[in-house]
Amino acid sequence: MREILSDLTAHLDGGATTMCRCWSLTRRDGLVLGFTDHDRPLNFEGIAFAAATALEAAETTAELGFAIGGGDVAGAFAATGLNEADLSHGLYDDARLRIWLVNWAETGQRVLLDEGFVGEIRRGENGFTAEIRGFAKAFDEERGRLYLRSCSADLGDARCGVALAAAAASVAESDGRLSLSAAGLSGYADGHFTGGRLVFTTGANAGYASEVKRHGVEGGLTLFQLWQAAPAPIRPDDAFSVTPGCDKSFATCRAKFGNGVNFRGFPHMPTSDFIIGGVRPGDGALDGASLFR
Repeated sequence: MREILSDLTAHLDGGATTMCRCWSLTRRDGLVLGFTDHDRPLNFEGIAFAAATALEAAETTAELGFAIGGGDVAGAFAATGLNEADLSHGLYDDARLRIWLVNWAETGQRVLLDEGFVGEIRRGENGFTAEIRGFAKAFDEERGRLYLRSCSADLGDARCGVALAAAAASVAESDGRLSLSAAGLSGYADGHFTGGRLVFTTGANAGYASEVKRHGVEGGLTLFQLWQAAPAPIRPDDAFSVTPGCDKSFATCRAKFGNGVNFRGFPHMPTSDFIIGGVRPGDGALDGASLFR
């Protein structure tokens, strides 16, 4: 339940009010941005709320139980501190959002209307619409370890233990968005980098990373296809680094990385076909002993 201070209540009960909305946005890199739909800047809680930012909030909803409530916030890329490049680089993914109703004539009279996280962001030609998800979204996220045949670790992390070595190269040719070719990587087998991480180190996309959808070798050139289009056109001579990929299977872990001892899955777990198949005559001794000895 929201607590509304007595002075704000008295103001709302008056004949005329001086109210506006303010938003604060905390990005993944820690930068805090403030916006207001008032016609002049406001300041409170150590945040400067910029005016004339073209932000507009739609109605928010609250759900019973563990259903995820929320709403939408729409805006233009002309808004202070907001630009398409930062959105493309994922700086606003899962950003923390707070919304206040504020008396702009006396900012101490305010009430926190909602808190949440930025979800899906839909971009248009000149603006964007950001989905706001409530705190119940945490109940929709995986927690703990799952029993799966595939590995639950990420390649190169502490649980995996593989020391990743990135290969460096530069773009020879590209369609500007998803496909590129490079020389100097022909020593790697076809598919070695499939599922790996490609990071641009120079050019307009410096710092941008994408997962490799497909890696192949053709005519002395190494070909890459990315899962996500780069924010800016990919140009020849743009430098990048790329790490190997892993399909998280036990066979790949053991043969490609020699890391079977650290495999974080259950490769010998029976599949659903085995479980629902039943017992048939001639299947052998199904006495509960290991099937892999």
